Amino acid sequence: MMGGMETRVFGKWILAGEHSVLRGGPALVFPAFARSLSFRYEETDQPLAAEFRGANGGELRLLFWGVMEKALETLGAPRSDATGKIVIESSIPVGAGLGASAALCVGVGRWFAWRGWVKDGELYEFSRQLENLFHGESSGVDIAVALSGRGLRFERTGGHREISLRWQPHWYLSYSGKRGVTSECVAKVKRLFAVDRELATRVDEDMKAAALSAEAALARPSAAAGFDELAAAVLLARSCFDRWGLAGGETAAHLSMLERAGAVAAKPTGSGDGGFALSLWRSPPPPELSGILIPLAGS
Repeated sequence: MMGGMETRVFGKWILAGEHSVLRGGPALVFPAFARSLSFRYEETDQPLAAEFRGANGGELRLLFWGVMEKALETLGAPRSDATGKIVIESSIPVGAGLGASAALCVGVGRWFAWRGWVKDGELYEFSRQLENLFHGESSGVDIAVALSGRGLRFERTGGHREISLRWQPHWYLSYSGKRGVTSECVAKVKRLFAVDRELATRVDEDMKAAALSAEAALARPSAAAGFDELAAAVLLARSCFDRWGLAGGETAAHLSMLERAGAVAAKPTGSGDGGFALSLWRSPPPPELSGILIPLAGS
């Protein structure tokens, strides 16, 4: 095998379905085209080396070697079998709900597939197993959208299918000011099941309903027909984060700021307790917020 390979993986954001997706609920997930990770491999006969570039590349240094060791261990291959140079450039912040770990795992997975060590049909599950390093238990939703680069309705036990928007909402991402830890958020939701199973089950059902309602709203023929339904779905999903205890502190303050500025609905996107927020607007937001809002047109 000579030469090299290069791939690009986009970040992601979730409209609805966080956490409940682990228990079979649907999740609506989209690529965040404004944030991406590029993975470039140059073949040499030297032991594998890696270089990290971009606004958030340095955050991946330790994570990369952990993923690489896990991948080699999974395949039963010694590290000496891995040679060459990998250059990773990333604009996806770690711990922000935009799928940095999934993008990294997919980039590594595609490299192993390119080398012929992983079959194409095994790439999704291989990458998902790698992401377990970060989440403890990966639902696979972030991996699925990272691999496809398209908006998906994802179900852990029922696969996924592409979502086509019939109208384009005015929706945006913005950073709450605090990073979150997915594994800790997942553990917090699981603890709720241990102390109050009835409440935890009800919140799960509400998140499932939010995802189904949001999907129905996006299938309406126009914004006039679907906007209010979509806004209600986002607010219902937000209430789930509140009851999980994953929308307080800096996150709550950020969501309140967006609502005061005119957002009709706002919620955390990802595991919560920090990271990025999704906001929905009836019309474009005021110009003074342009520096903090990332438009999602084309998602």
